[in-house]
Amino acid sequence: MPDRPHDLRVLILGGTTEARRLADALAAEAPHAHVTTSLAGRVANPAAPAAGDLRVGGFGGPGALAAWLVAHRIDVLVDATHPFATTISAHAAEAAAASGTDHFALRRPGWPADPRDRRHPARSLADAAALLPALGAERVFLTTGRQGLAAFAGPELDGLHFLVRTVEPPEPPLPRDIRLLLDRGPYTLEGERALLVDHRIDVLVTKDSGGAATEAKLVAARELGLPVVMIERPPPPEGVAEVADVPAALARLGVSRGAADTCP
Repeated sequence: MPDRPHDLRVLILGGTTEARRLADALAAEAPHAHVTTSLAGRVANPAAPAAGDLRVGGFGGPGALAAWLVAHRIDVLVDATHPFATTISAHAAEAAAASGTDHFALRRPGWPADPRDRRHPARSLADAAALLPALGAERVFLTTGRQGLAAFAGPELDGLHFLVRTVEPPEPPLPRDIRLLLDRGPYTLEGERALLVDHRIDVLVTKDSGGAATEAKLVAARELGLPVVMIERPPPPEGVAEVADVPAALARLGVSRGAADTCP
């Protein structure tokens, strides 16, 4: 890593609130650093950082990513993707090792359990779907994203109604009885509580994504006494260091608050 923060060349694999905040914080605290945020391009209108360069689209695998890191003289690769973006995280770890690039993950913590929760852990989307009949589900609020909905499209779940919330329309196969809600967080507790009541939801299915932007649905489900099927996070790539928030990421990059005041 360079001796001075303003010599840094950083690639942030983004798409999360933390990625945007890190890019903006680096612009404020180390304005002479060169920061590029890369987005996968799966969302038509992604929320991009206000500062730094932006790259949209995949790299073409770990080998191509390693070559990009070398060609652009990247000092640090920050994996700030979604906690369930297992493929890109694995590619990032492999590319960083192959290119000799310093690498760490910025990963917000999962949602802590509350004693009042009726939480049912699941290891995968398929496991979550298999739990629904045993829970007596009839009307399910499904907030697992637009990919992988085929896990809930089997004939054994044909009698269930699904309220599915995604940022963009999902592709089939989809559950037979579905109402689609296109929306993007953050969400309020009042809004989530009303949504659950108005749609007569009796089970919530979600991923353990963590973060405040979408936590209100868990609080609303807790207040209403609803069971929550929580899909557990996949394990991170072996040997990759993780930090939990933007201040820790800045410290890992050797940047401290107020660093901009000392830059020449």
